Amino acid sequence: MEELLPLLARCTGPDTYQIVLSAPTDPEEAEKRITLIRRGLAWQIERFRNHQAFHENVEQDELIPLLLQLMERFKQLNAWDVEYQYSLKLTKKGKPLFNRQRCLLKPKQQQGHAREKNYLLREGEIVPPLVDMGVFTQEGKVVRSMYDKFRQINRFLELVNDEMDRFPADRPIRIIDFGCGKSYLTFILYYYLVQVRKMDVSITGLDLKAAVIDHCNQAAEKYGYDKLHFELGDINGYTPDGPVDMVITLHACDTATDYALFNAISWNVKLILSVPCCQHEVNAQMHAEHLSLFTRYGLIQERMAALITDSIRANLLTYMGYSTQVVEFIDMAHTPKNILLRARKAKLPESTKRQALEEVRTALEEFHIQPTLYKLLVK
Repeated sequence: MEELLPLLARCTGPDTYQIVLSAPTDPEEAEKRITLIRRGLAWQIERFRNHQAFHENVEQDELIPLLLQLMERFKQLNAWDVEYQYSLKLTKKGKPLFNRQRCLLKPKQQQGHAREKNYLLREGEIVPPLVDMGVFTQEGKVVRSMYDKFRQINRFLELVNDEMDRFPADRPIRIIDFGCGKSYLTFILYYYLVQVRKMDVSITGLDLKAAVIDHCNQAAEKYGYDKLHFELGDINGYTPDGPVDMVITLHACDTATDYALFNAISWNVKLILSVPCCQHEVNAQMHAEHLSLFTRYGLIQERMAALITDSIRANLLTYMGYSTQVVEFIDMAHTPKNILLRARKAKLPESTKRQALEEVRTALEEFHIQPTLYKLLVK
């Protein structure tokens, strides 16, 4: 079944919203059809037995292993995203046949409506930071020109919210935000976790600019956010005063992201959310003999360098025992900084970790690069 893995990966991209398994291998199979529907970053499974529906949920990183198991019982899988329909069939000899074709009808309006209904923050709520940011009016309505920012904020909250039930309930959840800047997402995150979900959360923002730290601390005091505070300090060498559960690093420039990830790994945090930014290090180093096509043109090399950097970071997180996803944070039309690394501490097979490191070393050799995170973790 190993040959199914790359095909299933193509069927389960970030825009896939429905998967259907059918044609059971056993004619006596009680379940003739299984439907999976995306719910945020998780999936709802719908099964029918004796005309009765049963539902359960699985996380995104559990999806492909589940589908591998189900393909032992079903001969056909169909999946849909906003552009394509995917078909994966198994022949009588177990050979996979894969097909992709454009959807005749694109369910964009339907999906947009579903996302609107599922927003964690809704219009009508009075959220003081959103009002001060100009995203909400005083009445809690979204300002029309800020609707993309509103979607971005909700997307970020979804990425965090999906993981919060994994954290301990017997002590405050400690979150560090490296390179917090003016920290609008941190304020919104604190509001959602503390005032909406009623969780015991402590958040510390770290930045190098004294004026930014003063502004953020004044805002936290204004809103009455007692366990949200900001400190002046460098990502490299920061020492927390207790255990840390989550690290956030949004748009930390160039190698600052690497030091933030290294600290998070060193502290054995349970969840890492990182949106890298301004990635110059690999671009300045890279050259390739066999793949010179990607380094011949400056603009293409710059974009390749960013993708290579984030791919290496994702693999190194896997090597260090994190189940890692590379997800779209914002639509490309809104900003080019649309890659978010979400890494959750997990018990990964040693073979998976070794393979992740081997793939990194192959890339380093091919492009003649030595990224900071690799040097911090491996050398």
